[in-house]
Amino acid sequence: MNGHATSADGTVTSADGTVLAYDSYGAGPAVVLVNGAFGDRAHPTLAGVAAGLAPWFTVVNYDRRGRGGSGDTRPYAVEREIEDLAAVIGAAGGTAMVFGGSSGAALVLEAAARGLGITRVAVWEPPYHVDADAPSLPDDFAAQLDALVDAGRWEEAVERFMVEAAEVPAEAVAAMRADASWAHLKGVARTLAYEAAVLGPGNRLPAATLAAIAQPLLVLSGERSPRWMTGAARAVAAGVPGARHRVLEEQSHAVTPEALVPELLEFFAR
Repeated sequence: MNGHATSADGTVTSADGTVLAYDSYGAGPAVVLVNGAFGDRAHPTLAGVAAGLAPWFTVVNYDRRGRGGSGDTRPYAVEREIEDLAAVIGAAGGTAMVFGGSSGAALVLEAAARGLGITRVAVWEPPYHVDADAPSLPDDFAAQLDALVDAGRWEEAVERFMVEAAEVPAEAVAAMRADASWAHLKGVARTLAYEAAVLGPGNRLPAATLAAIAQPLLVLSGERSPRWMTGAARAVAAGVPGARHRVLEEQSHAVTPEALVPELLEFFAR
């Protein structure tokens, strides 16, 4: 092993002046983790992944802009989030292997296609809409979510994203309002438009982006996830020469760190 699973808090400033908060664990080659919708560095999945990889790697788990301890300079653009990731990689030493989950996976794929200091890429279920049974979203979904938040209708933005993009039943979302977690969900409502922007109009597969990725790529999906998510994972892997796709048994979109860590360890240790 290269180090101990100790952790430290830090901050780094992105190109537009946004201060980003991160936790760093362990020692060794750098791995950066990128959360998806609603997640921050305290989310148990990526916090668990960070702890699991820390004996072998320096793992940097950061708050994307608008979440946790990070700032949120406006106006938003996907390019700003790519600059954010570049700043985090810089703080990790200038090069890193990167893992992203869900919409965070789409951000990682965009960043990898543009170069940065990314040496290996692993993603979990980037939610592109490839198959006919995928959700149907309007091309201006990001603008609609942004308008709801600007109008003070934060809860409505959360509901629309969860029902229309994440396929959570409306009655389940209504029940969530009574849960303590609802305050957190409402608190990051502004960032839901960011997720929609990262995925692009209609969440369509970004063939040109995938074709530009030269780094080794591992695409993971869950056996119990919706069929269209497996189709999307398969399409992403097919779009990048030499990429691998693996289906994890007994896993849904809410994947466990225990399932991810062995796959990432095997891939990043090569």
